[in-house]
Amino acid sequence: MTAEPNNTDTSVEVQIIPQTTQISPQTNDLVETEMAGESDDLKNETKALIDALKKRAQAEAQSAGTLTREAYLNAVRRARETIEGNQLIERDRIEYSFSLIQKEAEKNWNSVVKEVAELGDRLADAAKAAWEVLTAPRPR
Repeated sequence: MTAEPNNTDTSVEVQIIPQTTQISPQTNDLVETEMAGESDDLKNETKALIDALKKRAQAEAQSAGTLTREAYLNAVRRARETIEGNQLIERDRIEYSFSLIQKEAEKNWNSVVKEVAELGDRLADAAKAAWEVLTAPRPR
């Protein structure tokens, strides 16, 4: 990248660094309210993401004294637009996953039906054999 003498580089690199701190009560309440009915894993990951974003934004705001207000606002806007523009879960991948799960479930169901039918045939053969033994004439 070539820089002209009068232009200042206003780019900001945003990194999300996982931390092992507690989730804030506000984040916890927000996620529990907005994501009611979702799995605990999904809620926990969302809480961690929100808290990481919040902490990063606070750290960036504290260090904004070295940047101009305008450059900082532009960086925050770009970060927001990037986050809003990136789909975390692609619809096609979800549909493909459901299709695979459905096919696997059908395959398993057909296998179970086949095994039950075979067991039924074996039980019928066993019942027939038992009946023949019970009703066979006995030598005296």
